[in-house]
Amino acid sequence: MHVTASGERDARPLLFLHGGGVAGWMWGPTTERLPDDVRLLVPDLPGHGRSSGEDYVSHSRTVDDLAGIVEAATDRPVTVVGFSLGAQLAVLLGSRRPDLVEKVVAVSAQAVPTRAPGATLGLLRLAAPLARYEWFARAQARELRIPPSLQDDYLRTSRAVSVRTLSTAVGENIRFTPPDGWARFPGDALVLVGGRERRVMRDSARTLAALLPGTGLEVVDGCGHTIPLERPDWFARRLWDWVTRAR
Repeated sequence: MHVTASGERDARPLLFLHGGGVAGWMWGPTTERLPDDVRLLVPDLPGHGRSSGEDYVSHSRTVDDLAGIVEAATDRPVTVVGFSLGAQLAVLLGSRRPDLVEKVVAVSAQAVPTRAPGATLGLLRLAAPLARYEWFARAQARELRIPPSLQDDYLRTSRAVSVRTLSTAVGENIRFTPPDGWARFPGDALVLVGGRERRVMRDSARTLAALLPGTGLEVVDGCGHTIPLERPDWFARRLWDWVTRAR
């Protein structure tokens, strides 16, 4: 798995996990607004971006790999910031390896399984070849609120995602339920969801927050699915304020 790492090893570590169909570049508008004295770990998840040579196999295997990355990159527990598919991975990593995770920020995480996932995946496989067409990819970029400065990155990433990776990652995403260990996570957690999100996503945010007492739940007015890209200034400020607050 390709990982972009910056900052001193002993600085405050933050691990950023992107969503399906994008890559680590989506965090640029956030990380460029953070202080310099942090340790940033930004992987391209399997099957995406500079890790597109290896298909996405499962959430479980990816979390195991991420744990190894954290152990190799820092001696301190990390704050894991995840978006969409990456938010599910953040919840799993915190649940499975609380020794490595101090805080979890879950943005736009589905935690209520989709009904009839087989039908959804069937339509996805039929539509997947359209990603090779620039007009379709640009339409998707607009839907995801990808800023103009990142659209070339999105087009390149979208073309490289295999049908197998897309089907596997989306299948894991739409069937996801919070693991038992989430209710016992000893660190802090913040759950964010857009006010314009689909009902299943708002229900998912409430589910995640309810399972772990003390979790912060915030509905971001005016936002849809891609809060970090729709409101990068606000998101970076809110993230840093929350990360640095005293417990």
